[in-house]
Amino acid sequence: MLSVRPKETASMVTRDGVRLDADVYRPDADGPFPVLLMRQHEGRAIASTRVYAHPTWYAAHGYIVIIQDVRGQGTSEGKFVPFAQESQDGLDSVAWAAEFPGSTGAVGMYGFSYQGITQLYAAAAKPPALKAICPAMVGADLFRDWAYEGGAFCLQTNLSLALQVATETARLKGDALAYQALYKAFNSLPLYDPIPARPEVLQDFALDSFYHQWLDHPEPDEYWEALSPHNRLTTVDLPMLHIGGWFDTYLRGTIRFYREMAARSAFPQQLLVGPWAHFPWNRRVGTLDYGPQAVSPADRLQIRWFDEFLKDLETGLLDEPPISLFQLGSNRWNSFDDWPDNERKSYFLASQGRANLRNESGSLVKTYPAACPDDIFVHDPMHPVPAQGGHAVSPAGPFERSIIDCRSDVATYTSQLLATDLHLAGDVTVAIWCEADTPSFDLCAVLSEVRLDGTVYNLTQGYIRVKSGQTTSPLRINLQPVCARIDRGKALRLSLSAACFPAYPVNSGTEVYSGEAKSIDAQTITVTISCGGDCPSQVLLPIVSP
Repeated sequence: MLSVRPKETASMVTRDGVRLDADVYRPDADGPFPVLLMRQHEGRAIASTRVYAHPTWYAAHGYIVIIQDVRGQGTSEGKFVPFAQESQDGLDSVAWAAEFPGSTGAVGMYGFSYQGITQLYAAAAKPPALKAICPAMVGADLFRDWAYEGGAFCLQTNLSLALQVATETARLKGDALAYQALYKAFNSLPLYDPIPARPEVLQDFALDSFYHQWLDHPEPDEYWEALSPHNRLTTVDLPMLHIGGWFDTYLRGTIRFYREMAARSAFPQQLLVGPWAHFPWNRRVGTLDYGPQAVSPADRLQIRWFDEFLKDLETGLLDEPPISLFQLGSNRWNSFDDWPDNERKSYFLASQGRANLRNESGSLVKTYPAACPDDIFVHDPMHPVPAQGGHAVSPAGPFERSIIDCRSDVATYTSQLLATDLHLAGDVTVAIWCEADTPSFDLCAVLSEVRLDGTVYNLTQGYIRVKSGQTTSPLRINLQPVCARIDRGKALRLSLSAACFPAYPVNSGTEVYSGEAKSIDAQTITVTISCGGDCPSQVLLPIVSP
């Protein structure tokens, strides 16, 4: 590895006259070197070190590393409006990086979350110098992969981002009153205001926040089409290394974008999915330890990726299978040539009519059952089912959830103990025949493993908001994809509820969208789940051979 010079600061000016500032890390050796660019919205000193090695580590491998504050963040000029300027600013920044003193003219980009999606916006502008990217934990379709899931607003994720951005904006303005109020709210989310999804602190101190616009557009309309990069990427083609986590809130977007690119790209596309939440990427996730193999290989993998496409070195990476998935349970990495898309097998729901009261009343069975009694549970908006781990709430990951499954507003369906190991890899869907006594209701589905000692750990989950006119049965909920081994002697469980708070707002039952729904108007909701007979409620599992 090369020694690295002291950090430098450099600036560029965009085509509309806005100065963008960056930290530069370069090898203390004769060049030229390719450039790695990260466009950062949290202040460039952080440099995404929550999940990646420090930029000096990348520079020591023979790269000029530029960590740039996006418009309106850090010390860069302008106003930060998430996503709005990233395509043109990305185009200008890549061109500037390509001309940086000591550069070979070849530029790659890396980063996760917002830093990941800046790569997609830059790629959509087609800068000639951009040769390869490594987008991690992103969603190209901002409506369904970022702000909403199954039609439900991703409350905790979006509110946390809005408060973080508003707090930093207040700090940069020197507004101590606003900063303190927003900082307090960021660290203790305000979830119980008159309109829970639209807290007063944002109305008082960040009335121009993007958050309000996201709430005001609860359907995939022209607003989202104009803002999202996915339509602009249809003619973009670059080598891309896609990185995701099984418990990351943007996993569905990461995999969707990988599959779209792999289906049409003339360049290599590779996918790495670890057992991680959004961050950190380490062996301990939620309350489980997945062992030393779970520690992120992303840094070394990205160096190999950039060596291959920015330095034209043969790293052997392209001789390996393009998909590497961490298998929960065995705690090992599995390789695939294609996304596992085998025909899914059904586990059917069966019940004695009290699946919300007794765990043994609801079953998952391989043989389609005869008609069963309905399961009926009541959602009380004063006491909504709380989120417990998973991908849509923080802290994320696997948690012991037997106390949730014992609630009377959660219906559970459990299989017999497995006689052999069960291997899952791919997409999971549940199809549920159900109805409610209100115009709108929510349905949360959680797939878990039940251990011999009675503990229950979530594997994957999904969520849907149902409105009148959309209640055709069965309701289909797409859970997060999964790769897992469930050992013999354990059991599978599907848990169904009408809330997962505060991951998503509590459904008021009134069809008023979340941005206007008042807590005082929230209704009690009775949900009826049917199975057996003419109602084949089921879990569709991607079972693969070991």
